[in-house]
Amino acid sequence: MALFKKRTAGKPGEWYYCLQHKKVEEGPECPAKDRFGPYATREEANHAMETAQERNLEWETDPKWHDKGTPPGNDS
Repeated sequence: MALFKKRTAGKPGEWYYCLQHKKVEEGPECPAKDRFGPYATREEANHAMETAQERNLEWETDPKWHDKGTPPGNDS
């Protein structure tokens, strides 16, 4: 008898985008550090990189973020 039960990889219906393998997975197959998600649909996960790019652009051009006149990461 095993002392520990093997956990399932993830929940059916939760979709992730693996950054390492550049593929969509149902349930988290890869470590959290290598994936985006969860997403509600396979299609949303398939567009994870585009969504991240759009959000990064919004963040980089947000006037509230640049209120001190310094670029992000230069907290001098």
